[in-house]
Amino acid sequence: MVKQLFAAVSLLALAACSSEAPEDTSGDANRIAQDTIIVDGHIDVPYRLDAAWEDVSGSTEKGDFDYNRAVAGGLNAPFMSIYTPAHYDGTEKAKTHAEDMIAIVERMVAEAPTKFRIAKSVADVEQAFADGVIALPLGMENGSPIMGDLENLDYFYERGIRYITLAHSKSNDISDSSYDVNRQWNGLSDFGQSVVQRMNELGIMVDISHVSDDAFWQVMDLAAVPPIATHSSARHFTPGFERNMSDDMIKALANKGGVIMINYGSAFLTEAANKYGPAMDEEYLKYLADNGLEDSTDLKDQFETNYRKTNPYPYATTDDVLDHIDHVVKLAGIDYVGIGSDYDGVGDSLPTGLKDAASYPALVAGLIERGYAEEDIKKILSGNILRVWRTTEAYAASH
Repeated sequence: MVKQLFAAVSLLALAACSSEAPEDTSGDANRIAQDTIIVDGHIDVPYRLDAAWEDVSGSTEKGDFDYNRAVAGGLNAPFMSIYTPAHYDGTEKAKTHAEDMIAIVERMVAEAPTKFRIAKSVADVEQAFADGVIALPLGMENGSPIMGDLENLDYFYERGIRYITLAHSKSNDISDSSYDVNRQWNGLSDFGQSVVQRMNELGIMVDISHVSDDAFWQVMDLAAVPPIATHSSARHFTPGFERNMSDDMIKALANKGGVIMINYGSAFLTEAANKYGPAMDEEYLKYLADNGLEDSTDLKDQFETNYRKTNPYPYATTDDVLDHIDHVVKLAGIDYVGIGSDYDGVGDSLPTGLKDAASYPALVAGLIERGYAEEDIKKILSGNILRVWRTTEAYAASH
């Protein structure tokens, strides 16, 4: 009887232990997010607003970013992507489109100067943080607005551009793209090499997201200051996806002092999400062939709607983002990883738990739960990328 009673008490104790709530890290996570400069390497607000203007100085129903969500999440230094679609490459529209994107950010600031401020230096970011204003540094996504003329680098530097993603979805006059089978330069063009050198001299960070592997390695050889990957993830989790970075590339970037800023798009994070689109495309082609049908936009839209009902999209999770951060830290160290969410740029593919600019505390909570010290979390949130930016500024000041 005593043994039975002891066993019963033991089972109750075990049940109580197993049902204990996990440690609540939300308080510390919110404190860290609010007390720390958070730099997100890539947010596509300008392109979103170009398609349909919204007043992001308050709350918006659409998109992933607005002032109120940014404040709630502690986001105070999002790089605004000055994105130029590849179909403008080689045309006059490339430059004017980039100017239009900059003008959108300038409008955001002009209409809400107590909430937003363009930042052209690390000092500007720090001052904005001290003043309680969201800093908006500018990064050019796709180098085609340079238009084959190095003087345009100087022009865009004066306009506030502080990094340039050398190419986007197509090979341009600077670099081959990871997305393009046309490798016309086998990496960088001769002009592209001059672009990298001039960017270093001016104080514009070189962004190797989107470029081909050959172009990446050439940048590593050529760059005088650390390059960055503003919105890329680890290829380890998405084998064969060249848009992400291999382990060797991550280590080489770290050896150069650079930073990989993890992209939140589900297709960047898991193999299941990465292969979802190609699998759907393959099924669509099979559907056309089996039924003797010709491709059309309406037919494809209908097929995709039905396909998604029976094959739900495999969204990544906050843990998947944390896995990428862990992977980089194990490969290269804590000093070489950051955040490049690609908010407003990856559509409805964001991970569960990290759906908009209010969610940075959730990432911080996950880092705490995985054992990251507060000092190291702050490096991920901004310390690492600000170090590279300062290094870039110092090199330019001496040349």
